[in-house]
Amino acid sequence: MKNVQQHEFKRVWLITGASRGIGALIAEAALADGNAVVATGRNAAAVVERLGTSSALLPLALDVTNEEQIRLGVRVALEHFGRIDVLVNNAGFGLLAAVEESGDADVRRMFDTNVFGLLNVTRAVLPTMRAQRSGHVINISSIGGYQAAAGFGVYSSTKFAVEGITEAMHTELKPLGIHATIVEPGYFRTDFLDASSLLVAPDEIGDYAATSGAVRRQALALNHNQPGDPKKLAAAMLRLADAPNPPLRLPMGTDTLAAIAAKNAFVAQEMETWRELSASTDFPA
Repeated sequence: MKNVQQHEFKRVWLITGASRGIGALIAEAALADGNAVVATGRNAAAVVERLGTSSALLPLALDVTNEEQIRLGVRVALEHFGRIDVLVNNAGFGLLAAVEESGDADVRRMFDTNVFGLLNVTRAVLPTMRAQRSGHVINISSIGGYQAAAGFGVYSSTKFAVEGITEAMHTELKPLGIHATIVEPGYFRTDFLDASSLLVAPDEIGDYAATSGAVRRQALALNHNQPGDPKKLAAAMLRLADAPNPPLRLPMGTDTLAAIAAKNAFVAQEMETWRELSASTDFPA
């Protein structure tokens, strides 16, 4: 395979789930900014259909649950561009259901993609970044990765896992010159609430009508009316990649900022209320 000289491009990005939605927009923004992009999806033809063809673009078929395919894809990317500077773990999908309504098969499939898939890709890319002593791993979480909500409990649990993994990686990789960042989008006007990205449990339990049931109805009304502009999110990702000292956590959208502030205030108040009991469990000094 023809090698492309790495100095021709600002950086080399590898983006999962790049055939549509946020992943495709990030790929488009990165290409327009003078970067090379390894754009992956389950169907490489869909990537080409969305992003076109370019010497700076390498479309690859990549199922994040298939470790052998991931290893091959990373090898092809390195043969083609010589390095990987930015990894964006974007592939994933949601489940709208009360926790009790969440079927085992759907839950396992979601964890396979959102958590184990992210780990599969990250493990395949990190040896290259460690050898380079540089790189940036950007893991796409969610507003639900910081504050879980009725109707999205199990989905939020996958994003809570992503946040925990990334917090540890941030500490582990920093001495090696590699950054790790959690990006937490709120509700952005993409197809995330469509059936292509969001499973809805078929069986609804009436006792949850006022909680997760209400969220089901709100999601229908919110679909394609979300407040966040996905093109601005993609542009923000470029600023994140350019930052000399990128943050561990980057909320995206005023709704996420408000959710984080509300949860922090709730945790602080509850901790203070129960402080005496919490502190009573140590051995005597």
